[in-house]
Amino acid sequence: MAKERQSLIRASEIGEYVYCARAWWLRRVAGLVPDGSERRERGTVLHRRHGRAVVVSGVLIWVGAAFILIALVLIWFGLR
Repeated sequence: MAKERQSLIRASEIGEYVYCARAWWLRRVAGLVPDGSERRERGTVLHRRHGRAVVVSGVLIWVGAAFILIALVLIWFGLR
């Protein structure tokens, strides 16, 4: 009995296949790795850095809103 190769097909692979079936075949079947892996790794690092900056900016917005609320409460009770 021949052993069948079973593996998962990821959504990114479907996207790659739809974009270029030949590129998918070269990577998946022929086992060739495209050039530019250093550039992709650098892009991954930059995307992670940007993601952290987005999270930090969201936290800072909430902290700023909390300080504004505290200031308004202090002004409200200071005027009474």
